[in-house]
Amino acid sequence: MEIRNLLVSDWDKVKSIYEKGIATGNATFQTSAPSWQEWDSSHLAACRIVAEENGKVAGWAALTPVSSRCVYAGVAEVSVYVNPQQSGKGIGLALLSELVTLSEAEGIWTLQAGIFPENFASLRLHEKLGFRTLCIREKIGKQNGVWRDTVLLERRSTTIL
Repeated sequence: MEIRNLLVSDWDKVKSIYEKGIATGNATFQTSAPSWQEWDSSHLAACRIVAEENGKVAGWAALTPVSSRCVYAGVAEVSVYVNPQQSGKGIGLALLSELVTLSEAEGIWTLQAGIFPENFASLRLHEKLGFRTLCIREKIGKQNGVWRDTVLLERRSTTIL
């Protein structure tokens, strides 16, 4: 497996993996994948990666700024998605680990993740890499007319003080 920067040419595969996550109902509140332009403009340019196995994109990870205010310039939200056919191979762990390294190289001191409590695999993955649970955000949003909770996790850099 190779971890490398996400390229524009990867978008169709990245979008497909994202759509598979959306279909589970436990990965995001999003109901459809955005266009490349929308996705590109909302994610940090320096922290976008894919895991490639046998020449095929098996997963991706990226960061989104949590605010446009300069005081929060070092705080970003994590997205990690793995093709369900590739789950259980350590791809998510490799992606998130590399994302942590890249984020610190970019001066990001806090990573956040909002995860549905039913998404046990994602919660465990984040905890393995030092994310801690801050709270349960009860009824934070509706999905298909049903209120959903999310677990808010945070990882504070140990190198950026």
